[in-house]
Amino acid sequence: MKNLKNNSESRRNFIKSTGKGALAASFAATGFPTIVPASVLGKNAPSNKINIGQIGFGRIAMTHDLPETLKNDIARVIAVADVDSNRGLQGKKWIEGVYEKKTGKANYIDVSVYDDYKEMIQRKDLDAVIISTPDHWHAQPAMEAALAGKDIYLQKPTSLTIEEGRMLSDTVHRTGAIFQMGSQQRSQNPWPQFKRACELVRNGRIGKVKKIFIGLPGDPAGGTATEMPIPKNLNYEMWLGSTPWVPYTLDRVHSQNDITSRPGWLRCEQFGAGMITGWGAHHLDIAHWGMGKEYSGPIEVEATASFPTEGLWTVHGDFHVKAKYDNDVIMEVSGDYPNGVRFEGTEGWIFVARGNVGVTASDPVPGGKASEAFKASDQKILTSEIGPDEIHLYESEEQHKNWLDCIVSREQPIAPVEVAHRSCSACLVSHIAMKLPRKLYWDPVKEKFKNDDEANAMLSRPQRYPYGTTNVI
Repeated sequence: MKNLKNNSESRRNFIKSTGKGALAASFAATGFPTIVPASVLGKNAPSNKINIGQIGFGRIAMTHDLPETLKNDIARVIAVADVDSNRGLQGKKWIEGVYEKKTGKANYIDVSVYDDYKEMIQRKDLDAVIISTPDHWHAQPAMEAALAGKDIYLQKPTSLTIEEGRMLSDTVHRTGAIFQMGSQQRSQNPWPQFKRACELVRNGRIGKVKKIFIGLPGDPAGGTATEMPIPKNLNYEMWLGSTPWVPYTLDRVHSQNDITSRPGWLRCEQFGAGMITGWGAHHLDIAHWGMGKEYSGPIEVEATASFPTEGLWTVHGDFHVKAKYDNDVIMEVSGDYPNGVRFEGTEGWIFVARGNVGVTASDPVPGGKASEAFKASDQKILTSEIGPDEIHLYESEEQHKNWLDCIVSREQPIAPVEVAHRSCSACLVSHIAMKLPRKLYWDPVKEKFKNDDEANAMLSRPQRYPYGTTNVI
C-alpha cells in the first residue's frame, strides 16, 4: 500500500545530514519535551502531560483551537499570552473553567497570564504553543517558539509574505520542532470528505486532472477610520508589531466586548491579504493535496480584483484568479464559484466542500441554498473502493490530536510547515497578481517571479524594528 505521509524533501535531507544520534542530541539540547510513559507515573501524572501555552486568546482560540486541544487528556494548558490584558484574563478564566468542569475541582490549575509571549516561551516547563493571533503575528512567534525548543500549532496562514514564510519553514526544519498548520480540512473530524476526494483524484477516478475551480467569498468595504483613544488594556504598539504605526481605531483591531465577533484587522491589508489567504489557505491546500503539488506551486498566475476606494477596510472584494501548474492543470479561484473545490478530469468531476458554512460563524458565505458537501459527475465515483495497492493519504483523526500525537512520536503531522508554506505562498502569489495587470511567471523552486522586479519587490515588506522575522535572533 502506498501510504503518503507529508515529509518534505528538506525535512528528509535535514534528518539524513544530521544523523539519528545527533538529531536526538539536538532535541535534548534545545529542550524538546520528554513525555514519560503513563505506565511509569500513571495516566494523569503532570509529568506525563504536554504543557502548552496559548498565544492570543480571541475567537479562534476560544471557539476552536483550545476546545479541540483540551479534548485530549495528554494536553495541559498552563499559560496564556495576549497583548490585550482583558483577553489574557478572559483566557485564564476560560481555561480554568474547562478544567473545573472536567475534574470537578475549582482550583485544579492556575493558568499563568503574560502580556508578552516571549517571556512565556522561555519557561522550561513549557513544551509547546498554540498560536491563534492576527496574521501579521504568525511567522515571528512561531520562529521564536521553535528556537526556544517548543513545538507549534499555528493558525493559517503561515505568514504575511512569502519571504517570512520561507524563513519560518527553514527555522522549523533547522530546529526539528513539530509544527502543525491549522488546515483542519485534511483531518477526518469534522470533514472526512476532503481526504476522500483527494484520494479519489490521486487514484485517477476522474481520469487526468485538467481544471480545478475554487469558490471563495470576498470581503465588503467599510470600517470607521476615525482615531480613538487606545484602550488602557491594549499594548497597541506591540499589537501593530512589524507593520507601520497607524492611529488606533476599533474597526482596525478587535472588539473590546465581544470576543467571538469577526475582528476588523481581517479586512485591513496591513495585517493580512483578505479571504484569498483566509479561506484560500484551506481550499488551495486541498487543491495541492489532490494534485500532489504540496511542495510546489503555480508557474503562471493572472488575476483581477476590486479593492475598496473608501472606508478603513482595504482587502480585496470580488476577484478572479487563474493559475497554471507544471502538470498543465489550470486552477481558477473566484467568488463566482460555489464555496469549495471542484476537480475536473478527463473522465468526470468531484466537488468537495464543508457545505454552506464559514470557517467560523461570522465569516461571509454565499447566499442561497446550502451546497452539497460532496458530489461527483457519477455517484459510483464517490463509492469507489481504494485498493490496498493504491495511494492512501495520511490518516489524521483530528488536527490538534494529530499534532499532540506527533509531539510524542516525533513524526511529522498531516500539515507540516513546508506544506503549509506552499499553500500560503500560492495564495500570496495570487494576491500579488491581483495588484498587477499582467500575467506573472512564478518559479516555485527559486520562489521568485521570472524577469519581474516589481512583482519580486512584493515578496516581502519592510518590518518595523524591533518586531518582525528579520529581527529574530
